[in-house]
Amino acid sequence: MGGKLTDKDMDQLEQWIGTGPKTFTLLYAITRDGCNATTFHQKCDNQGATVTVLYNQQGSLYGGYAPVSWASSGGYVNNTIAFLYQLRFNGNDKTSKFTLKPAHYQHALQDSQGYGPTFGGGHDLHTFANTVNSSGTYFTLNGYMNIGHSYDNQGITKDQINNGNMNVTELEVYKVADGKRNPTQENRPWRKTKVWNEKFLDELTEDIIAFKPLEDLKVKDARILMIGPVGAGKSSFYNTVNSIFRGRITQRAGSGSAEQSLTTAYTPYKVKVRSGATLNFRLCDTRGLEESQGLDVMECNYLLDGNIPNYYQFNPAKPINPKSQGFKANPTPDDMVTCAVFVLDATTLEVVSSKLIEKMKSFQTLMNQKGVPQIILLTKVDKLCKDVQADVSSTYKSHTVEQHVDKAAQLLGLPRANVLPVKNYENELELDDNVNILALLSLRQILYLAEDFMENMLEKRNDEETEMENLKLEN
Repeated sequence: MGGKLTDKDMDQLEQWIGTGPKTFTLLYAITRDGCNATTFHQKCDNQGATVTVLYNQQGSLYGGYAPVSWASSGGYVNNTIAFLYQLRFNGNDKTSKFTLKPAHYQHALQDSQGYGPTFGGGHDLHTFANTVNSSGTYFTLNGYMNIGHSYDNQGITKDQINNGNMNVTELEVYKVADGKRNPTQENRPWRKTKVWNEKFLDELTEDIIAFKPLEDLKVKDARILMIGPVGAGKSSFYNTVNSIFRGRITQRAGSGSAEQSLTTAYTPYKVKVRSGATLNFRLCDTRGLEESQGLDVMECNYLLDGNIPNYYQFNPAKPINPKSQGFKANPTPDDMVTCAVFVLDATTLEVVSSKLIEKMKSFQTLMNQKGVPQIILLTKVDKLCKDVQADVSSTYKSHTVEQHVDKAAQLLGLPRANVLPVKNYENELELDDNVNILALLSLRQILYLAEDFMENMLEKRNDEETEMENLKLEN
């Protein structure tokens, strides 16, 4: 089967087609095969009925059903049961089926060799022509929508289907055939992990306890800098991690809901296990980002370089500078940040202001210059989906969570693998193994990236020392 189309989506398409159970086999995907009309026809011609699916950056999903084969015939195809549809808009379920107008049956499909999947005489949905190259995280298709020409749009505009653009993160074409889908393929995860059980939880716990920075760098604790808007859950993530290793719910870091940041100081929290031993990393909490206040670019630069002392109290009226008391003019590798974590609330991704995004991207520019790896921690994912709310272990099976992971990745231009969904402890009084596994999976990945950064630091330092020795020998 493969592809991004979920079983829920297939169930809806199957219902609309209306002729019994269907299997869906992925024939063509532009991220895998390239966005090229010739390739589309090579893979999809003479395959029988197909469904075309477009996914965009806003989390909208739409497309068309062709009951007969594509064949590069060069003209229009007469058909009475082809239809266009939408399944989601802006990440929310919105199901609409758009059937052909009787006067336009002869224009059901446009089967040109130089076109991708094209529906209607208008064209109601023209996906692309010839070749379209990727823009990095998406494809700017050179087609268009003119829904309402041959297909009954029921008063729904194209802007209410494709958000007013033809930018897509994926376009897929599936072969649709009679038959029952393989139940072993249902509810397949969009991100694979080991089976969630006590053994896996123990493995994650042991991996994190065993983490140690490189001895040659003389770094005692890896510093993980947590940055994010007010209320995103930075402090709550520390409390969640600390709770896991203490074996009880803890609230060392102040957390809650407030218009202004509850965190006002640079606090490098340690994590201790039940025996009292301290783990070899610090989760460094910072003042929440605000449009006109909060952390600024210069303070971020000082944090990354290790200039800002522990427990420094941020003062918007008097930003820190090299003359400030406690400023570390000569920081050691132990003071430097080894990984930056942008903490974002999954439920508010669509309303993050452009000013905050610009601020975070300005921080990213600094981090990229210094080679500091970046992760997005996507909090409150349980509030996105009833299935995840009922059972956190379904996080990697939830299409809604996957869509929000895509959105977060696009927001800051990071790979999807660097977006880690979590559910923090908020109103619980007891620990939950699945919440723990989700948090520790994220923490372990963060520590892996911190380790990669330290290896790069050490290699750079060794190369510089070797170069200096060679210069001495030459002189």
